[in-house]
Amino acid sequence: MLRVILPLAFTLFCGAVAASPLHGIAMHGEPALPPDYRHFSYVNPDVKKGGKISYGVVGTFDNLNPFILKSMRTTARGMWDPDYGNLVYESLLLRSRSEPFTLYGLLAETVEWDEDRTFVQFNLNPKAKWSDGQPVTPEDVMFSFELLRDKGRVPFANRLSLVSKMGKVGEHSVRFTFNDKADRETPMIFGLMPVLPKHAIDPETFDRTSLVPPLGSGPYKIKAVKPGESITYERDPNYWGKEIPSKVGMDNYDQITVQYFLQDTTLFEAFKKGDIDVYPDGSPGHWATAYNFPAVSTGAVIKDTFQPKLPSGMFGFVFNTRRPLFANTKVREGLSLIFDFEWANKTLYSGAYKRTQSFWQNSKLSSFGVPADARELEMLGPIKDMIDPAILDGTYKLPVTDGSGRDRNVLKKAVQVLKEGGYSIQGGKMVDSSGKPLAFEIMTQNPDQEKLAIAFQRSLQTVGIAASIRTVDDSQYQSRTNSFDYDVILKSYVSSLSPGNEQLSYWSSAARDREGSSSFAGVADPNVDTLIKHILTARSEEDFTAAVRSYDRLLLSGHYVLPLYHIDQQWVARSKRLGHPDIVPLYGYQLPAWWDQSVQ
Repeated sequence: MLRVILPLAFTLFCGAVAASPLHGIAMHGEPALPPDYRHFSYVNPDVKKGGKISYGVVGTFDNLNPFILKSMRTTARGMWDPDYGNLVYESLLLRSRSEPFTLYGLLAETVEWDEDRTFVQFNLNPKAKWSDGQPVTPEDVMFSFELLRDKGRVPFANRLSLVSKMGKVGEHSVRFTFNDKADRETPMIFGLMPVLPKHAIDPETFDRTSLVPPLGSGPYKIKAVKPGESITYERDPNYWGKEIPSKVGMDNYDQITVQYFLQDTTLFEAFKKGDIDVYPDGSPGHWATAYNFPAVSTGAVIKDTFQPKLPSGMFGFVFNTRRPLFANTKVREGLSLIFDFEWANKTLYSGAYKRTQSFWQNSKLSSFGVPADARELEMLGPIKDMIDPAILDGTYKLPVTDGSGRDRNVLKKAVQVLKEGGYSIQGGKMVDSSGKPLAFEIMTQNPDQEKLAIAFQRSLQTVGIAASIRTVDDSQYQSRTNSFDYDVILKSYVSSLSPGNEQLSYWSSAARDREGSSSFAGVADPNVDTLIKHILTARSEEDFTAAVRSYDRLLLSGHYVLPLYHIDQQWVARSKRLGHPDIVPLYGYQLPAWWDQSVQ
Protein backbone atom coordinates (compact mmCIF):
# COMPACT_ATOMS: atom_id res chain seq x y z
CA MET A 1 0.00 0.00 0.00
CA LEU A 2 1.25 3.49 -0.82
CA ARG A 3 2.33 5.61 2.10
CA VAL A 4 0.67 8.89 1.18
CA ILE A 5 2.23 12.26 1.93
CA LEU A 6 -0.69 14.66 2.16
CA PRO A 7 -0.49 17.82 0.05
CA LEU A 8 0.42 20.88 2.09
CA ALA A 9 -1.61 24.03 1.90
CA PHE A 10 -0.12 27.03 0.22
CA THR A 11 -0.07 28.92 3.53
CA LEU A 12 2.49 26.48 4.94
CA PHE A 13 5.00 27.88 2.46
CA CYS A 14 4.32 31.54 3.08
CA GLY A 15 7.26 31.80 5.44
CA ALA A 16 9.74 30.71 2.78
CA VAL A 17 11.89 33.23 0.99
CA ALA A 18 10.20 34.31 -2.23
CA ALA A 19 11.81 33.05 -5.41
CA SER A 20 11.34 34.24 -8.96
CA PRO A 21 10.13 31.74 -11.55
CA LEU A 22 12.96 30.63 -13.84
CA HIS A 23 12.71 29.30 -17.39
CA GLY A 24 15.72 27.05 -16.79
CA ILE A 25 18.20 25.96 -14.14
CA ALA A 26 21.88 25.02 -14.38
CA MET A 27 23.99 22.89 -12.08
CA HIS A 28 26.73 25.53 -12.11
CA GLY A 29 26.32 29.08 -13.36
CA GLU A 30 23.32 30.25 -15.37
CA PRO A 31 21.43 28.78 -18.35
CA ALA A 32 22.95 29.77 -21.68
CA LEU A 33 19.58 30.39 -23.33
CA PRO A 34 17.45 33.45 -22.49
CA PRO A 35 13.86 33.23 -21.23
CA ASP A 36 12.53 34.01 -24.71
CA TYR A 37 14.54 31.32 -26.51
CA ARG A 38 12.68 29.70 -29.40
CA HIS A 39 14.38 26.31 -29.67
CA PHE A 40 17.62 24.46 -28.95
CA SER A 41 20.55 25.27 -31.25
CA TYR A 42 20.98 21.67 -32.44
CA VAL A 43 17.55 21.19 -34.02
CA ASN A 44 16.02 22.20 -37.33
CA PRO A 45 13.01 24.29 -36.27
CA ASP A 46 11.57 24.27 -39.77
CA VAL A 47 11.72 20.52 -40.33
CA LYS A 48 8.74 18.96 -42.08
CA LYS A 49 7.40 16.24 -39.81
CA GLY A 50 6.23 12.86 -41.06
CA GLY A 51 7.59 9.60 -42.39
CA LYS A 52 9.10 6.88 -40.27
CA ILE A 53 12.27 5.39 -38.81
CA SER A 54 13.26 1.90 -37.71
CA TYR A 55 15.87 1.41 -34.99
CA GLY A 56 17.58 -1.87 -34.16
CA VAL A 57 18.83 -3.12 -30.77
CA VAL A 58 20.39 -6.31 -29.44
CA GLY A 59 18.36 -7.96 -26.69
CA THR A 60 14.74 -8.63 -25.90
CA PHE A 61 11.83 -7.17 -23.94
CA ASP A 62 8.89 -8.51 -21.99
CA ASN A 63 7.61 -5.35 -20.35
CA LEU A 64 6.42 -1.83 -21.16
CA ASN A 65 7.13 -0.42 -17.70
CA PRO A 66 10.68 0.99 -17.55
CA PHE A 67 10.50 1.97 -13.88
CA ILE A 68 10.35 -1.37 -12.03
CA LEU A 69 13.11 -3.81 -11.10
CA LYS A 70 11.61 -6.75 -13.03
CA SER A 71 12.03 -4.92 -16.32
CA MET A 72 15.33 -3.19 -15.63
CA ARG A 73 17.06 -4.96 -18.53
CA THR A 74 14.06 -6.06 -20.58
CA THR A 75 11.96 -2.94 -21.05
CA ALA A 76 10.82 -1.91 -24.51
CA ARG A 77 13.16 0.78 -25.81
CA GLY A 78 11.63 4.19 -26.42
CA MET A 79 9.29 4.32 -23.45
CA TRP A 80 11.84 6.25 -21.38
CA ASP A 81 15.00 6.32 -23.43
CA PRO A 82 18.25 8.33 -23.39
CA ASP A 83 18.95 7.60 -27.08
CA TYR A 84 15.59 7.53 -28.86
CA GLY A 85 13.85 10.04 -26.61
CA ASN A 86 11.16 9.68 -23.97
CA LEU A 87 8.41 8.84 -26.43
CA VAL A 88 5.59 7.96 -24.01
CA TYR A 89 6.54 9.36 -20.59
CA GLU A 90 7.90 12.82 -19.88
CA SER A 91 9.84 14.59 -17.16
CA LEU A 92 9.22 17.93 -15.53
CA LEU A 93 12.20 19.51 -17.28
CA LEU A 94 14.28 18.68 -20.36
CA ARG A 95 18.06 18.65 -20.58
CA SER A 96 19.87 20.74 -23.17
CA ARG A 97 22.60 18.73 -24.89
CA SER A 98 24.56 21.89 -25.69
CA GLU A 99 25.34 22.65 -22.03
CA PRO A 100 27.05 20.53 -19.34
CA PHE A 101 23.95 20.27 -17.13
CA THR A 102 21.14 22.73 -17.78
CA LEU A 103 17.40 22.00 -17.74
CA TYR A 104 14.59 23.89 -19.44
CA GLY A 105 10.82 23.72 -19.15
CA LEU A 106 8.79 20.71 -20.28
CA LEU A 107 5.85 19.57 -18.13
CA ALA A 108 6.93 22.30 -15.76
CA GLU A 109 6.82 25.67 -17.46
CA THR A 110 8.99 27.36 -14.83
CA VAL A 111 11.00 26.49 -11.71
CA GLU A 112 11.67 28.20 -8.40
CA TRP A 113 14.44 27.54 -5.85
CA ASP A 114 16.60 29.38 -3.35
CA GLU A 115 20.34 30.01 -3.43
CA ASP A 116 21.06 27.12 -1.08
CA ARG A 117 18.71 24.83 -3.03
CA THR A 118 16.82 23.83 0.09
CA PHE A 119 13.66 23.50 -1.99
CA VAL A 120 12.49 23.35 -5.57
CA GLN A 121 9.07 24.29 -6.90
CA PHE A 122 7.84 23.13 -10.29
CA ASN A 123 5.15 25.27 -11.87
CA LEU A 124 3.33 23.02 -14.33
CA ASN A 125 2.45 24.21 -17.80
CA PRO A 126 -1.35 24.67 -17.80
CA LYS A 127 -1.38 23.20 -21.32
CA ALA A 128 0.24 19.91 -20.26
CA LYS A 129 -2.12 16.99 -20.88
CA TRP A 130 -2.15 13.21 -20.89
CA SER A 131 -2.88 11.51 -24.18
CA ASP A 132 -6.49 10.96 -23.05
CA GLY A 133 -6.93 14.74 -22.77
CA GLN A 134 -6.89 15.03 -18.98
CA PRO A 135 -4.57 17.68 -17.51
CA VAL A 136 -1.27 16.89 -15.85
CA THR A 137 -1.66 17.99 -12.24
CA PRO A 138 0.45 18.49 -9.12
CA GLU A 139 -1.36 15.43 -7.75
CA ASP A 140 0.12 13.41 -10.64
CA VAL A 141 3.61 14.61 -9.74
CA MET A 142 3.26 13.70 -6.07
CA PHE A 143 1.63 10.38 -6.93
CA SER A 144 4.56 9.56 -9.22
CA PHE A 145 7.16 10.16 -6.51
CA GLU A 146 5.19 8.11 -3.99
CA LEU A 147 4.50 5.27 -6.41
CA LEU A 148 8.11 5.02 -7.52
CA ARG A 149 9.26 5.15 -3.90
CA ASP A 150 7.09 2.15 -3.03
CA LYS A 151 7.04 0.17 -6.26
CA GLY A 152 9.84 1.52 -8.46
CA ARG A 153 13.44 0.52 -9.02
CA VAL A 154 16.61 2.34 -8.13
CA PRO A 155 17.30 5.21 -8.60
CA PHE A 156 13.65 6.35 -8.78
CA ALA A 157 12.81 4.55 -5.53
CA ASN A 158 15.25 6.62 -3.46
CA ARG A 159 14.20 10.13 -4.37
CA LEU A 160 11.65 10.85 -1.64
CA SER A 161 14.17 9.89 1.04
CA LEU A 162 15.70 13.31 0.31
CA VAL A 163 12.45 15.20 1.00
CA SER A 164 11.10 16.58 4.29
CA LYS A 165 7.98 18.15 2.78
CA MET A 166 6.10 17.70 -0.48
CA GLY A 167 2.97 19.62 -1.28
CA LYS A 168 0.74 21.36 -3.77
CA VAL A 169 1.04 25.13 -4.20
CA GLY A 170 -1.86 26.87 -5.88
CA GLU A 171 -3.51 25.23 -8.89
CA HIS A 172 -0.51 24.20 -10.94
CA SER A 173 2.56 23.92 -8.71
CA VAL A 174 4.25 21.37 -6.47
CA ARG A 175 7.07 22.08 -4.04
CA PHE A 176 9.69 19.77 -2.55
CA THR A 177 11.54 20.89 0.57
CA PHE A 178 14.70 18.88 1.08
CA ASN A 179 16.25 17.34 4.17
CA ASP A 180 19.93 17.09 5.06
CA LYS A 181 20.41 14.03 2.82
CA ALA A 182 19.90 16.13 -0.31
CA ASP A 183 22.66 17.95 -2.18
CA ARG A 184 22.93 20.68 -4.77
CA GLU A 185 22.22 18.28 -7.63
CA THR A 186 18.99 17.02 -6.06
CA PRO A 187 16.68 19.70 -7.59
CA MET A 188 18.20 18.94 -10.99
CA ILE A 189 17.57 15.23 -10.60
CA PHE A 190 13.99 15.90 -9.50
CA GLY A 191 13.49 17.90 -12.68
CA LEU A 192 14.32 14.78 -14.68
CA MET A 193 11.92 12.49 -12.81
CA PRO A 194 9.15 10.85 -14.86
CA VAL A 195 5.58 11.94 -14.22
CA LEU A 196 2.88 9.25 -14.33
CA PRO A 197 -0.93 9.59 -14.55
CA LYS A 198 -2.60 9.00 -11.19
CA HIS A 199 -6.00 8.35 -12.77
CA ALA A 200 -4.73 5.59 -15.08
CA ILE A 201 -2.50 3.49 -12.79
CA ASP A 202 -3.40 0.86 -10.20
CA PRO A 203 -0.62 1.06 -7.59
CA GLU A 204 -1.23 -2.53 -6.52
CA THR A 205 -0.29 -3.95 -9.92
CA PHE A 206 2.28 -1.35 -10.96
CA ASP A 207 5.30 -3.54 -10.19
CA ARG A 208 4.06 -6.46 -12.28
CA THR A 209 5.30 -7.22 -15.77
CA SER A 210 2.84 -5.89 -18.34
CA LEU A 211 2.53 -5.46 -22.10
CA VAL A 212 -0.61 -3.33 -21.86
CA PRO A 213 0.10 0.02 -23.58
CA PRO A 214 0.31 2.67 -20.85
CA LEU A 215 -1.01 6.21 -20.83
CA GLY A 216 1.57 8.95 -21.08
CA SER A 217 1.94 12.63 -21.83
CA GLY A 218 4.64 12.21 -24.47
CA PRO A 219 4.59 12.77 -28.23
CA TYR A 220 3.89 9.12 -29.12
CA LYS A 221 1.47 6.33 -28.36
CA ILE A 222 2.11 2.62 -28.74
CA LYS A 223 0.69 1.28 -31.99
CA ALA A 224 1.80 -2.37 -31.96
CA VAL A 225 3.76 -4.75 -29.74
CA LYS A 226 5.38 -8.03 -30.70
CA PRO A 227 6.91 -9.28 -27.43
CA GLY A 228 10.64 -9.75 -27.75
CA GLU A 229 10.60 -8.77 -31.43
CA SER A 230 9.47 -5.19 -31.99
CA ILE A 231 7.51 -2.26 -30.70
CA THR A 232 5.97 0.42 -32.91
CA TYR A 233 5.06 3.93 -31.82
CA GLU A 234 2.81 6.39 -33.66
CA ARG A 235 2.73 10.13 -33.23
CA ASP A 236 -0.05 11.55 -31.09
CA PRO A 237 -1.58 14.27 -33.30
CA ASN A 238 -2.92 15.96 -30.18
CA TYR A 239 0.40 16.04 -28.32
CA TRP A 240 0.22 19.02 -26.03
CA GLY A 241 3.90 20.07 -26.13
CA LYS A 242 4.81 20.20 -29.80
CA GLU A 243 5.18 23.98 -29.81
CA ILE A 244 7.00 24.59 -26.53
CA PRO A 245 10.62 25.75 -27.13
CA SER A 246 12.35 22.67 -25.72
CA LYS A 247 10.41 20.39 -28.10
CA VAL A 248 10.54 22.42 -31.32
CA GLY A 249 12.37 20.46 -34.00
CA MET A 250 12.11 17.19 -32.06
CA ASP A 251 9.95 14.07 -32.44
CA ASN A 252 9.79 14.36 -36.20
CA TYR A 253 8.47 10.97 -37.37
CA ASP A 254 4.90 9.81 -37.70
CA GLN A 255 6.02 6.27 -36.84
CA ILE A 256 8.98 4.87 -34.89
CA THR A 257 9.75 1.14 -34.76
CA VAL A 258 12.32 -0.54 -32.54
CA GLN A 259 13.31 -4.03 -33.68
CA TYR A 260 15.13 -6.55 -31.50
CA PHE A 261 17.89 -8.95 -32.55
CA LEU A 262 19.73 -11.72 -30.74
CA GLN A 263 23.12 -10.70 -32.09
CA ASP A 264 24.73 -7.58 -33.47
CA THR A 265 25.74 -9.43 -36.64
CA THR A 266 22.08 -10.13 -37.37
CA LEU A 267 21.18 -6.51 -36.67
CA PHE A 268 23.84 -5.30 -39.09
CA GLU A 269 22.58 -7.65 -41.80
CA ALA A 270 19.10 -6.15 -41.31
CA PHE A 271 20.64 -2.69 -41.71
CA LYS A 272 22.37 -3.75 -44.93
CA LYS A 273 19.02 -4.93 -46.30
CA GLY A 274 17.31 -1.67 -45.38
CA ASP A 275 15.12 -3.10 -42.60
CA ILE A 276 16.92 -0.84 -40.09
CA ASP A 277 17.54 2.83 -40.87
CA VAL A 278 20.40 3.77 -38.55
CA TYR A 279 23.42 1.87 -37.22
CA PRO A 280 25.70 3.48 -34.58
CA ASP A 281 29.08 1.80 -34.94
CA GLY A 282 31.61 1.66 -32.12
CA SER A 283 34.19 -0.62 -33.73
CA PRO A 284 37.04 0.95 -35.76
CA GLY A 285 37.68 -2.29 -37.60
CA HIS A 286 34.05 -2.73 -38.48
CA TRP A 287 33.70 0.92 -39.48
CA ALA A 288 36.71 0.64 -41.79
CA THR A 289 35.95 -2.68 -43.47
CA ALA A 290 32.27 -3.69 -43.19
CA TYR A 291 30.66 -1.10 -45.49
CA ASN A 292 31.42 -2.61 -48.87
CA PHE A 293 27.82 -3.59 -49.68
CA PRO A 294 25.81 -2.22 -52.62
CA ALA A 295 23.73 0.31 -50.68
CA VAL A 296 26.90 2.18 -49.70
CA SER A 297 28.19 2.14 -53.29
CA THR A 298 24.94 3.59 -54.64
CA GLY A 299 24.70 6.23 -51.92
CA ALA A 300 21.59 4.74 -50.33
CA VAL A 301 23.57 4.35 -47.09
CA ILE A 302 25.70 7.23 -45.78
CA LYS A 303 28.50 7.05 -43.20
CA ASP A 304 28.60 10.07 -40.85
CA THR A 305 31.32 11.02 -38.39
CA PHE A 306 30.38 13.32 -35.49
CA GLN A 307 32.78 15.13 -33.15
CA PRO A 308 31.29 15.59 -29.67
CA LYS A 309 33.08 17.52 -26.93
CA LEU A 310 32.76 14.86 -24.26
CA PRO A 311 35.16 13.28 -21.77
CA SER A 312 36.50 9.88 -22.76
CA GLY A 313 34.69 7.88 -20.11
CA MET A 314 36.26 4.64 -18.98
CA PHE A 315 36.01 1.32 -20.79
CA GLY A 316 37.93 -1.59 -19.34
CA PHE A 317 38.14 -4.82 -17.41
CA VAL A 318 36.42 -4.37 -14.05
CA PHE A 319 37.67 -6.34 -11.05
CA ASN A 320 34.92 -7.43 -8.67
CA THR A 321 36.37 -6.52 -5.27
CA ARG A 322 33.67 -8.59 -3.57
CA ARG A 323 35.84 -11.55 -4.54
CA PRO A 324 38.65 -12.02 -1.97
CA LEU A 325 41.25 -12.22 -4.75
CA PHE A 326 40.45 -8.72 -5.99
CA ALA A 327 40.16 -7.13 -2.57
CA ASN A 328 43.95 -6.72 -2.81
CA THR A 329 44.93 -3.43 -4.50
CA LYS A 330 48.36 -4.73 -5.47
CA VAL A 331 46.81 -7.70 -7.25
CA ARG A 332 44.56 -5.38 -9.24
CA GLU A 333 47.47 -3.10 -10.08
CA GLY A 334 49.72 -5.96 -11.14
CA LEU A 335 47.05 -7.49 -13.37
CA SER A 336 46.45 -4.09 -14.97
CA LEU A 337 50.12 -3.82 -15.93
CA ILE A 338 50.06 -7.16 -17.70
CA PHE A 339 47.60 -6.22 -20.42
CA ASP A 340 49.56 -5.25 -23.56
CA PHE A 341 47.51 -2.42 -25.03
CA GLU A 342 49.97 -1.69 -27.84
CA TRP A 343 49.84 -5.31 -29.06
CA ALA A 344 46.03 -5.47 -28.86
CA ASN A 345 45.52 -2.08 -30.53
CA LYS A 346 47.88 -2.99 -33.39
CA THR A 347 46.71 -6.57 -33.87
CA LEU A 348 42.98 -6.26 -33.29
CA TYR A 349 42.18 -2.66 -34.28
CA SER A 350 44.88 -1.51 -36.72
CA GLY A 351 46.00 1.11 -34.20
CA ALA A 352 42.67 2.96 -34.27
CA TYR A 353 42.27 3.54 -30.52
CA LYS A 354 43.82 5.82 -27.92
CA ARG A 355 44.74 4.47 -24.48
CA THR A 356 42.49 5.77 -21.73
CA GLN A 357 44.37 7.27 -18.79
CA SER A 358 41.54 8.95 -16.88
CA PHE A 359 37.80 8.70 -16.33
CA TRP A 360 37.46 12.27 -17.69
CA GLN A 361 40.23 12.33 -20.30
CA ASN A 362 40.01 15.04 -22.99
CA SER A 363 38.30 17.47 -20.62
CA LYS A 364 39.30 19.96 -17.96
CA LEU A 365 37.87 17.58 -15.35
CA SER A 366 40.63 15.04 -15.98
CA SER A 367 43.59 14.60 -13.64
CA PHE A 368 45.77 13.10 -16.37
CA GLY A 369 48.93 15.15 -16.83
CA VAL A 370 47.72 17.77 -14.33
CA PRO A 371 49.36 18.14 -10.91
CA ALA A 372 47.04 18.61 -7.97
CA ASP A 373 46.89 22.31 -7.11
CA ALA A 374 46.44 23.91 -3.70
CA ARG A 375 42.65 23.83 -3.98
CA GLU A 376 42.68 20.09 -4.68
CA LEU A 377 45.17 19.29 -1.93
CA GLU A 378 43.11 21.21 0.60
CA MET A 379 39.99 19.42 -0.56
CA LEU A 380 41.68 16.02 -0.30
CA GLY A 381 43.19 16.55 3.15
CA PRO A 382 44.56 13.26 4.52
CA ILE A 383 43.03 11.36 1.58
CA LYS A 384 45.96 12.54 -0.53
CA ASP A 385 48.12 9.97 1.27
CA MET A 386 45.96 7.21 -0.28
CA ILE A 387 46.72 8.40 -3.81
CA ASP A 388 49.69 7.23 -5.87
CA PRO A 389 52.22 10.13 -5.73
CA ALA A 390 52.68 9.97 -9.50
CA ILE A 391 48.93 10.31 -10.02
CA LEU A 392 48.87 13.15 -7.51
CA ASP A 393 51.61 15.13 -9.26
CA GLY A 394 50.28 14.40 -12.77
CA THR A 395 53.24 12.33 -13.99
CA TYR A 396 51.54 8.91 -13.95
CA LYS A 397 51.02 7.15 -17.26
CA LEU A 398 50.15 3.58 -18.06
CA PRO A 399 53.17 1.67 -19.40
CA VAL A 400 53.81 1.66 -23.12
CA THR A 401 55.04 -1.74 -24.32
CA ASP A 402 57.08 -2.66 -27.38
CA GLY A 403 53.93 -4.17 -28.90
CA SER A 404 55.31 -7.70 -28.92
CA GLY A 405 52.82 -9.04 -26.40
CA ARG A 406 55.76 -10.09 -24.23
CA ASP A 407 57.52 -6.89 -23.20
CA ARG A 408 59.93 -8.17 -20.55
CA ASN A 409 60.39 -4.85 -18.80
CA VAL A 410 56.66 -4.31 -18.27
CA LEU A 411 56.04 -7.94 -17.28
CA LYS A 412 58.92 -7.76 -14.81
CA LYS A 413 57.31 -4.74 -13.15
CA ALA A 414 53.92 -6.49 -13.06
CA VAL A 415 55.45 -9.56 -11.39
CA GLN A 416 57.11 -7.33 -8.79
CA VAL A 417 53.80 -5.60 -7.96
CA LEU A 418 52.04 -8.99 -7.68
CA LYS A 419 54.82 -10.10 -5.33
CA GLU A 420 53.96 -7.14 -3.11
CA GLY A 421 50.40 -8.49 -3.21
CA GLY A 422 51.51 -11.90 -1.96
CA TYR A 423 52.03 -13.81 -5.23
CA SER A 424 55.08 -15.31 -6.90
CA ILE A 425 55.90 -17.63 -9.78
CA GLN A 426 56.59 -21.20 -8.74
CA GLY A 427 56.84 -24.02 -11.25
CA GLY A 428 55.64 -21.74 -14.00
CA LYS A 429 52.47 -20.73 -12.12
CA MET A 430 51.59 -17.58 -10.22
CA VAL A 431 50.64 -18.75 -6.71
CA ASP A 432 50.09 -17.32 -3.24
CA SER A 433 52.04 -18.28 -0.12
CA SER A 434 49.99 -21.44 0.31
CA GLY A 435 50.56 -22.54 -3.28
CA LYS A 436 47.07 -21.65 -4.52
CA PRO A 437 47.20 -20.53 -8.19
CA LEU A 438 46.08 -17.07 -9.18
CA ALA A 439 43.11 -17.86 -11.43
CA PHE A 440 39.82 -16.19 -12.34
CA GLU A 441 37.06 -16.03 -14.94
CA ILE A 442 36.39 -13.21 -17.40
CA MET A 443 32.71 -13.03 -18.33
CA THR A 444 31.94 -11.57 -21.75
CA GLN A 445 28.72 -10.97 -23.68
CA ASN A 446 29.70 -10.74 -27.35
CA PRO A 447 32.49 -11.61 -29.81
CA ASP A 448 34.14 -8.18 -29.55
CA GLN A 449 34.48 -8.50 -25.79
CA GLU A 450 35.68 -12.07 -26.20
CA LYS A 451 38.50 -10.91 -28.48
CA LEU A 452 39.72 -8.50 -25.81
CA ALA A 453 39.45 -11.18 -23.13
CA ILE A 454 41.52 -13.57 -25.25
CA ALA A 455 44.19 -10.87 -25.67
CA PHE A 456 44.28 -10.38 -21.89
CA GLN A 457 44.31 -14.14 -21.32
CA ARG A 458 47.27 -14.44 -23.69
CA SER A 459 49.29 -11.87 -21.72
CA LEU A 460 48.36 -13.42 -18.36
CA GLN A 461 49.60 -16.82 -19.48
CA THR A 462 53.10 -15.40 -19.94
CA VAL A 463 53.42 -14.96 -16.16
CA GLY A 464 51.61 -18.15 -15.15
CA ILE A 465 48.13 -16.75 -14.49
CA ALA A 466 45.18 -18.87 -15.57
CA ALA A 467 42.20 -16.82 -16.81
CA SER A 468 39.20 -18.64 -18.23
CA ILE A 469 36.67 -16.92 -20.49
CA ARG A 470 32.93 -17.46 -20.48
CA THR A 471 30.72 -15.79 -23.06
CA VAL A 472 27.06 -15.84 -22.03
CA ASP A 473 23.81 -14.76 -23.66
CA ASP A 474 22.23 -11.41 -22.91
CA SER A 475 19.72 -12.62 -20.32
CA GLN A 476 22.34 -14.58 -18.37
CA TYR A 477 24.76 -11.68 -18.55
CA GLN A 478 22.20 -9.26 -17.15
CA SER A 479 21.17 -11.69 -14.42
CA ARG A 480 24.75 -12.27 -13.32
CA THR A 481 25.72 -8.60 -13.41
CA ASN A 482 22.60 -7.64 -11.46
CA SER A 483 23.61 -10.05 -8.69
CA PHE A 484 27.37 -9.34 -9.05
CA ASP A 485 28.10 -12.99 -9.86
CA TYR A 486 31.38 -12.60 -11.77
CA ASP A 487 35.12 -12.20 -11.27
CA VAL A 488 35.97 -9.81 -14.11
CA ILE A 489 33.73 -8.16 -16.71
CA LEU A 490 34.11 -5.52 -19.38
CA LYS A 491 32.16 -2.34 -18.71
CA SER A 492 31.91 1.24 -19.91
CA TYR A 493 31.59 4.10 -17.44
CA VAL A 494 30.12 7.05 -19.30
CA SER A 495 31.62 10.32 -18.07
CA SER A 496 29.75 13.56 -18.54
CA LEU A 497 30.85 17.15 -18.01
CA SER A 498 28.54 17.26 -14.99
CA PRO A 499 29.19 14.12 -12.92
CA GLY A 500 26.94 13.87 -9.92
CA ASN A 501 24.54 11.44 -8.30
CA GLU A 502 25.20 8.67 -10.83
CA GLN A 503 28.60 8.29 -9.15
CA LEU A 504 26.79 7.03 -6.06
CA SER A 505 25.50 4.06 -8.03
CA TYR A 506 28.92 3.36 -9.56
CA TRP A 507 31.24 3.80 -6.61
CA SER A 508 29.57 4.52 -3.25
CA SER A 509 29.65 2.15 -0.30
CA ALA A 510 25.85 2.21 -0.14
CA ALA A 511 25.54 0.74 -3.65
CA ARG A 512 27.96 -2.15 -3.12
CA ASP A 513 25.39 -4.72 -2.07
CA ARG A 514 22.32 -3.21 -3.70
CA GLU A 515 21.07 -5.59 -6.38
CA GLY A 516 20.69 -3.94 -9.75
CA SER A 517 23.01 -1.05 -8.94
CA SER A 518 25.92 -0.10 -11.19
CA SER A 519 28.50 -0.90 -8.50
CA PHE A 520 30.30 -3.30 -10.81
CA ALA A 521 33.60 -3.13 -8.90
CA GLY A 522 31.92 -3.38 -5.49
CA VAL A 523 33.85 -0.50 -3.93
CA ALA A 524 33.17 0.33 -0.29
CA ASP A 525 35.64 3.05 0.67
CA PRO A 526 34.74 5.99 2.94
CA ASN A 527 37.34 8.11 1.13
CA VAL A 528 35.53 7.56 -2.17
CA ASP A 529 32.26 8.48 -0.44
CA THR A 530 33.83 11.69 0.83
CA LEU A 531 35.04 12.75 -2.61
CA ILE A 532 31.66 12.03 -4.17
CA LYS A 533 30.18 14.33 -1.53
CA HIS A 534 32.67 17.03 -2.54
CA ILE A 535 31.41 16.79 -6.13
CA LEU A 536 27.78 16.98 -5.06
CA THR A 537 28.26 19.98 -2.75
CA ALA A 538 30.58 22.09 -4.93
CA ARG A 539 29.11 25.52 -5.61
CA SER A 540 31.67 27.21 -7.82
CA GLU A 541 32.97 25.89 -11.11
CA GLU A 542 36.51 25.97 -9.67
CA ASP A 543 35.56 23.83 -6.68
CA PHE A 544 33.65 21.45 -8.91
CA THR A 545 36.63 20.95 -11.23
CA ALA A 546 38.96 20.35 -8.28
CA ALA A 547 36.50 17.88 -6.74
CA VAL A 548 36.20 15.80 -9.92
CA ARG A 549 39.96 15.77 -10.50
CA SER A 550 40.70 14.59 -6.97
CA TYR A 551 38.01 11.91 -7.30
CA ASP A 552 39.51 10.82 -10.63
CA ARG A 553 42.90 10.43 -8.93
CA LEU A 554 41.51 8.28 -6.13
CA LEU A 555 39.65 5.95 -8.52
CA LEU A 556 42.76 5.55 -10.67
CA SER A 557 44.89 4.82 -7.61
CA GLY A 558 42.44 2.08 -6.60
CA HIS A 559 43.00 0.17 -9.88
CA TYR A 560 39.38 -1.01 -9.86
CA VAL A 561 39.31 -0.90 -13.66
CA LEU A 562 42.02 -1.92 -16.11
CA PRO A 563 41.75 1.01 -18.54
CA LEU A 564 41.50 0.08 -22.20
CA TYR A 565 40.75 2.61 -24.93
CA HIS A 566 38.48 5.27 -26.33
CA ILE A 567 37.73 7.10 -29.54
CA ASP A 568 36.95 10.81 -29.73
CA GLN A 569 34.46 10.45 -32.57
CA GLN A 570 30.96 9.06 -33.03
CA TRP A 571 30.33 6.90 -36.10
CA VAL A 572 26.83 6.40 -37.46
CA ALA A 573 25.70 4.79 -40.71
CA ARG A 574 22.23 5.83 -41.86
CA SER A 575 19.76 5.54 -44.66
CA LYS A 576 20.05 8.43 -47.10
CA ARG A 577 16.38 9.00 -46.40
CA LEU A 578 17.24 10.33 -42.94
CA GLY A 579 18.41 13.89 -42.34
CA HIS A 580 20.03 15.50 -39.32
CA PRO A 581 20.95 19.05 -38.24
CA ASP A 582 24.35 20.47 -39.19
CA ILE A 583 25.12 21.58 -35.64
CA VAL A 584 26.58 18.91 -33.36
CA PRO A 585 25.90 19.76 -29.70
CA LEU A 586 28.29 19.24 -26.80
CA TYR A 587 27.01 15.70 -26.20
CA GLY A 588 27.13 14.59 -29.84
CA TYR A 589 24.42 13.69 -32.34
CA GLN A 590 20.82 13.58 -31.09
CA LEU A 591 18.55 11.03 -32.76
CA PRO A 592 15.27 12.69 -31.61
CA ALA A 593 16.24 15.73 -33.73
CA TRP A 594 16.65 13.70 -36.97
CA TRP A 595 13.91 13.47 -39.60
CA ASP A 596 12.67 11.66 -42.69
CA GLN A 597 13.80 13.63 -45.75
CA SER A 598 11.42 11.80 -48.07
CA VAL A 599 8.45 13.65 -46.57
CA GLN A 600 7.07 16.09 -49.14
